[in-house]
Amino acid sequence: MTAAISGTESVGVDLPYRAESVSAARRLVCVQLAVWGLDDLVEDAQVIVSELATNAAKTGCRLWMRVEIERLTEKAVQIRVTDGCRVLPVMVKADGQDEGGRGIALIHHLTGGHWGADQLPNGKTVHADLGVVA
Repeated sequence: MTAAISGTESVGVDLPYRAESVSAARRLVCVQLAVWGLDDLVEDAQVIVSELATNAAKTGCRLWMRVEIERLTEKAVQIRVTDGCRVLPVMVKADGQDEGGRGIALIHHLTGGHWGADQLPNGKTVHADLGVVA
């Protein structure tokens, strides 16, 4: 069993809607997980934040997207990306000919289904919980 963290441990950054923001989001997650001693989550976390930030960058709905990582327990984190588009993500079954459409399914797999999206007045936040035991 993992213990809950007292107080909020989180970091976030506002990034422009540009392709290079995806690598900045990956660096944020990598550095923060190292600070928390959660190196075993880095690979999956970088895939997740890459997918979420790429999806946000494609919307181009606002000037900035917000990328955050919060420590939920000693061994679990939540990655969040907020953008200015109110269209919620859906998991689709992409076939071998599709060039995209696999990101949310990949996030679903890596998180064991612990992900979701919240609609906001001016956009949405997509979150993914990593390291959560069902």
